[in-house]
Formats: sequence, C-alpha cells, structure tokens
Amino acid sequence: MSTQARHRITELTQEIRDHQFKYYVLDAPTITDAQFDALLKELAALEAKHPELLEPDSPSLGVGGGFSTTFDQHDHIEKMMSLDNVFDDAELDTWFERVEKESAVGAFLCELKVDGLAINLLYENGQLTRALTRGNGTTGEDVTLNVKTIKGLPHTLSGNNIPVLIEVRGEVFLPVAAFNQLNEELEEAGKPLFANPRNCAAGSLRQKDPRITASRALDVVVHGIGACEGISFASQSDAYAKLKALGLPTSTRFKVCKSRAEVLAFIENYNLHRHDVEHEIDGVVIKVDSLAEQEKLGFTSRAPKWAIAYKYPPEEVTTKLLDIRVSVGRTGRVTPFAFMEPVKVAGSTVTNATLHNQEEIERKGVLIGDVVIIRKAGDVIPEVLGPVRDKRTGSEKAFVMPTHCPECASELRAITEGDVDIRCPNTRSCPAQLRERIYYIGSRAALDIDVLGYEAAVALLTDSIITDEADIFNLSEKSLMKSQFFLKKDGTAGKNLEKLLAALEEAKSRPLWRTLVALSIRHVGPTAAQALSTNFGSMDAISKASVTELADIDGVGEVIAQSVIEWFEIDWHRNIITQWTKAGVAMVNAKGADLPQTLGGLTIVVTGGLENFTRDSIAETITAHGGKPSSSVSAKTDYVLVGADPGSKLAKAQELGVKIIDEARFLELLAGK
Repeated sequence: MSTQARHRITELTQEIRDHQFKYYVLDAPTITDAQFDALLKELAALEAKHPELLEPDSPSLGVGGGFSTTFDQHDHIEKMMSLDNVFDDAELDTWFERVEKESAVGAFLCELKVDGLAINLLYENGQLTRALTRGNGTTGEDVTLNVKTIKGLPHTLSGNNIPVLIEVRGEVFLPVAAFNQLNEELEEAGKPLFANPRNCAAGSLRQKDPRITASRALDVVVHGIGACEGISFASQSDAYAKLKALGLPTSTRFKVCKSRAEVLAFIENYNLHRHDVEHEIDGVVIKVDSLAEQEKLGFTSRAPKWAIAYKYPPEEVTTKLLDIRVSVGRTGRVTPFAFMEPVKVAGSTVTNATLHNQEEIERKGVLIGDVVIIRKAGDVIPEVLGPVRDKRTGSEKAFVMPTHCPECASELRAITEGDVDIRCPNTRSCPAQLRERIYYIGSRAALDIDVLGYEAAVALLTDSIITDEADIFNLSEKSLMKSQFFLKKDGTAGKNLEKLLAALEEAKSRPLWRTLVALSIRHVGPTAAQALSTNFGSMDAISKASVTELADIDGVGEVIAQSVIEWFEIDWHRNIITQWTKAGVAMVNAKGADLPQTLGGLTIVVTGGLENFTRDSIAETITAHGGKPSSSVSAKTDYVLVGADPGSKLAKAQELGVKIIDEARFLELLAGK
C-alpha cells in the first residue's frame, strides 16, 4: 500500500501544482474550485495516513500562489552546441566545398535564424519537465516556470508515438508587433523602453515572477534535437515533421534545397523580405538534411561541421555621436539628426541617423559625445535608439534646437499650437525646402523621373536652370546644357541630359494621384492622393472642393482637407499647376475614368510578391477600380491578397477571420466575377 500511496501522492502533487500554475500565473484555470479542492483534500488525507511520505514543500502545506523562478543551474543531457558563422557567399562556398568533400550530401535544409534566446526543452514520457537556457552549452539556467507561460508551447506532447525522453532545442522570441505594442505601453507609463525584441525576450524569460513573463506575448519555435529515447529520425526535415506531429511549434519557413543555387536563392529571398517576417531574424541556418551524413561529418569542439549560419549585415551597432545637427525638409520641418563616426550597419556605411525632434532627443536622453546605439530597419534612415550610459566620460553636452533656419536664416516656429515639430516658414525660397521638393518630384513615391535625383536637383538650382518646381517640365536640351552635370567632358550633351528629357516626357502621363503627391502638399501621401484622385477625378475639381467635401472622403479627413485648401490658396502654388498643365502634364484621372468600378467600396491589403503587379501598380489598380488599398489588416479589411512569401499580415488576417485571396481570385474580382 505504501508504494501505491507514494505513487498517488506524487501524481496528485504534480497535478495540483499544474493547476495552481494555471490559476495563479496564467490566470487560465481548467478545473473548477470544487474539483481543485477535492484533489487537495485527497492529497491531505493520504499524507495524514502516511505521514512518512509528507514532503516539506507539499501543496497541502501552502497557499499555492508563491511561484518563483530561482534560475538554478542544471546540466543538459546532451551538450548544446553553437554555430559557426559565414558572412558572404565566398565564405559559404568554402563551407560547401569542405562539407561536400567529406560527405555525400544529397540535400540541405535552410531555415531562418531567429534572433531570440536559445532554449532546451526536456520532455519525459510526454511531459515538459525542465526548460534550460543555453548557458555555457553544458550547463544552463532553469527557466521552466517562465517557459510554461508561453501559450504556443505544449506542456504535454500529443500524438501516438510519444518518446520516452527527448531534448528539444528552440528559440524563444517576442514577435515584432507584440514588441512595438509593449514599448508603446511602457512609453505611455513613462517607463524605460526595450531596445529590441531580443533584449525584451531575454528580459521577460529572466523574470523571477512568472506572472510578469506571462504578461509578455512570448513565442517559441523549435529547430533541433538533443538526447532522445524511443524515437528516431532519418533527416532534419523528418525530425521537423515528427516534432510537429507531437504538437511542438515548428517553423513553416524552411526549405529542403537540392543545390547551392537553391540555398543562395533562399538566403537572398529572406534578405529582401526579412522585415515581412513576424519575428526578427539575423540570417539563415543551413544544415545537411541527412542525419547519417551529419553523424559522418561530426563536430568541432564548439559547433557542428554539418551546419552553418549565414549572417546578414548587422542592423544594430554602436558608434560615437560627434554632433547633433538639423536638416530642413520639403515641407519646412526641421529635423535634428545625429552626425556620427562612420559605422557599417545593414550592409552600408552611415554617418547620419534621425533623431526626429527635440522632445525625442530628451526622451531618449542622448547627449552630444555619447556612444549611441543605432538601428537600421529596411530601407529607412538609421535611427538612434539611445545612449550607452556606462561609456560616458562627463564631457558630453546637451543639444539645443536652433532658433533660425540654417539655410535661409528665417525664424523657426511651430505652425500649429501644440505641434512638437518646428518649421521654416519660408516655403517658397528656402534653398533647403526647394532642393528637397525638386528631389522628391523625381522619387519613386511621386512621379518616378529617372535621373532627377538629389545631385540633379542641386545642379538645376545651383546653375539657375530652374527657379522652382513650376519650371521642371519646361526643361530643354538648351537649358540643361548650362550645367556640367548634364554634359560630357567635351562639353556635348551627356546621357543624363537625354535620359532626363525622356523621363520627363514619360512622367507627363502619370496617374493624377502621383502628380498630387509630387506637389508636396503637407500630409498628402499616396493613400490620401489616391482617395482624392478617385473621388474628384481632376486637379481642377480638387482645387475647387470645400473643406467639408474633402474631409468626407474616406482616407482624407479634416487635417488633410485643411492642408489641401491652404495649399491651393497660395498664388505660386497655383502657378505650378498652370505651368505643368501647359507643358502637358495630365491633370485628369483619365486612367480610371472608363474602368469598371468592380472593387467599389472594398478595402484590400496586399502581402507578398505578385506575378502581374509591382507594389505601386497593384495599389494603382485597386484604386482605379474603385477599391481602397490599405497597409494594415483590421476587422474592416474586406480581402487580404496573398502573394509569394507573405509577411505577418497573413497571420493577422487568419486571426481576424478576414477573407484571404490569391492573385487568380483578385483578377476575377477585377473582371467582375
């Protein structure tokens, strides 16, 4: 009887602790209070009958809510190895050659290198009994209680073939959307922000109180096997299929590649789309797929020879902040920026990074002379995240916003009351504003005019070829010959001259919404411009509309409507429209005038690459057919159009139950089917 009682007490103790954890930490009980009380009563009765089996930490002796992570250290059953890294194609080729020389490799498995915290999960007879951090590879810290708060991780394996024992390696991470939301909440509460999702995930997993960890939306993905009994695998891909069958969260973003070319294509694809993934990544891991070949290749003292991590250029680095200066944008906004010691980030060397405004500088606590952390995401200008306070010497000094424009000396001021941004009011003749407006006209966001980049804009103004944007479409070969920028060394017309004139001619037939964007009307970006173009159909109608008529349009509103009205009230602004019209620039939304409005009233979000459309052309097509292109998924979204390698918007659509369509179905909708 004593053996049976011991077994039952152990069973009850574990069951009661699990229910206490769900109740006190996860706030998600799975049994009623009466059922819980019955289990506790049974345990107490058994312990009273067999006092020799009563343990000092029995649930019957406490209140049950005192869960705390102590970070005790334990050894991994099988050592957790690191990965060797390569940083370019040449280094990867060297690895390929070594592997293929030592083994008959048939295929490679490529997967994303999640930028998170390595974890080792031990399941015994299907139960999660321990979760350890990597530590030194041999010994890690026990974070079992905290890991159990991760909603996507099973405490009990499912399926028919439960192994006796298995160590599962994975990565704990915080999704980017959850990270942004958490930082917004911290900012509102006046608390320090996390620098990046990885730091936040690590900090969340190392909370002594699991309830704090449970409040963070941590997630986990598994990608490897340590010690195991009662289960076997033929390959890495076979292991992932079996782990998935056990209910474990495996990644869908892996591919078995048969050649080096396929591997390189996978790497390049995610280099281009790394910010479409729901979590941060810092590269791609390439593994020999066959476990037999893995065994043949073996290990070094620290890493497997059969795997390598291809690291993308870093997106977060530190450098010295030499000065804080200001730039004046096309709408007059004065923006402080960091002038730094050159540093390579995300594949390019940078010396400048945005600081947004005076309030942002003060909030981040950045001083001139600081060592700062900078980050570059996608194609945006690098941003200063904050200072490395431990490296301060005492010689740092605070930044003071200038009172006058650095280019035209006009007194700077806030345009509207309560505006955190200050602006240069000299909109017509401030050299900085004019230069930025000319450059913006040629950008892909506006009229997409080849050659009309920053250097060309400077040349056109410096050599007095144009006085403002009204002259752009009146350029000729004769006028351009006045600038060395458009000439060959022998003084004859260069390729830039010919290309610019051809591009200007092509730009005259751009859709009306692009012309609206090119005018640099404050607050009028592509979305608002497309809404105005679709609803009014011509520049003349837009210029004559009232504030109410403009504001009533979905995607416009009061603020944008007022900006449009104010822009058209200025004489020299209207002269731009007059001159462009005379030069032949289309001022009527002719493209969509005769098209059937088959998407009328529909809000459509696009994610992933499409075969028949570019990012710009799909937005134009949706608008021209009466629809509204949107960049974010919400309950009001009618369709999410999914292409190749979709990003996190797909998951959001699935979560909200928004209808998902492919390109073929979209084309049917266009045709009215």
